[in-house]
Amino acid sequence: MASPKKFRAKLWLWIVLLVIVASTAAKVGPTALAPQKLSDFTTPTPIPEADTLIIGFLGGWEKWDEPKRGVRKFALRLRAKNLPGVHIETVENHRREIAVELVKKSFDRNGDGTLSEEEAGSVRVILFGQSFGGAAVNKLCKELKPLGVPVLLAVQIDSVGVDDAEVPSNVRRAANFFQRDDYFFIRGERELRAEDAARTKILGNYKYNYRGKKVDLSDGRWYQKIFRNAHVKIEQDPDVWAKVAELILAEIRK
Repeated sequence: MASPKKFRAKLWLWIVLLVIVASTAAKVGPTALAPQKLSDFTTPTPIPEADTLIIGFLGGWEKWDEPKRGVRKFALRLRAKNLPGVHIETVENHRREIAVELVKKSFDRNGDGTLSEEEAGSVRVILFGQSFGGAAVNKLCKELKPLGVPVLLAVQIDSVGVDDAEVPSNVRRAANFFQRDDYFFIRGERELRAEDAARTKILGNYKYNYRGKKVDLSDGRWYQKIFRNAHVKIEQDPDVWAKVAELILAEIRK
């Protein structure tokens, strides 16, 4: 059972988060918070054989096209490389169902509305996400497993969720980026473990330290600039995203 001190710290954290969500919703209004739709994706479906679909999940309650968030910025930089045979989309972490639909439509090459065993086995998908988006990556992998869909690479960045440490056996390779500097705020999942080590390779659990490390937070929201905590810094850390890019590009080239 958590100590009273830890309980109070967690309580204050959730109060702060609720205030942030409420103030953000009040500012942007209901239109900006409209749910993401399949029509928002630019990937033409189905995609050609041997092409790769990359899906990034944003953290918090951020919209899929928020250009200043770490996940979206990274996705746009990848798109700018014009990688042949690579399609890149971003999804809100609470909209995993449309990510599943995107995967189905991308690889349903006979157009019958379902993935055959052959179509499912041909799926080339890479997932990455930060914060609640990291947890969404893990959950989506688990949702794709009963469909027979393999995941080439799953990357979780300071993942915040429940039961997001165990990587399901349909994932071939996985990587974890995290920090443990924050006490009063959010700390990422410390260590990923494979459900089946014979089928999943954990490429690494990469720990980053932010005590005293300066990270440009000019793209952050007002509350992120005030708190400047490690969970905020890891999202905007160019060193983290450089390593994520290295892993994804290596996977694409295989």
